[in-house]
Amino acid sequence: MFGFTIVENLQKIDQDIKRHELKYHQKRVMVSKEFTFDAAHHLHCYEGKCKNLHGHTYKVIFGISGFVDDIGIVMDFGDIKEIWKEQIEVHLDHRYLNDTLPNMNTTAENMVVWIYEKMEHALKNHSQQCRVEFVKLYETPTSYAEVRREWMNDE
Repeated sequence: MFGFTIVENLQKIDQDIKRHELKYHQKRVMVSKEFTFDAAHHLHCYEGKCKNLHGHTYKVIFGISGFVDDIGIVMDFGDIKEIWKEQIEVHLDHRYLNDTLPNMNTTAENMVVWIYEKMEHALKNHSQQCRVEFVKLYETPTSYAEVRREWMNDE
């Protein structure tokens, strides 16, 4: 009636599907994960509202690419989350960014490069051969800064 069925026989590994079938292809694939954090900052040498201490709910989107492993996964989303939580978010969430980031003007443009570098460094220590393709940092729902791998490596 509603176009769905109830699975009666759950597919079993090595019986219904063989291990060599789990890896369907050998193409590069990009996976993405997004996170939010709340932080305060102010800008130096800027004439406008952002020269005053204020806060944002930021959104970060990572694009990470690689080749699938033997079971068809590029990188587990949980591993991306673990890197975010342990190595990046601790410097950002509910923080005064002017204190916790390296000396820089805490613009979205500067911050997105710092975030990219942190994730890139973390991936070098990861077992998979993954790389950061892009990072987007939304300062507001309609305003973001973005960095891409080709911009970081070629310029």
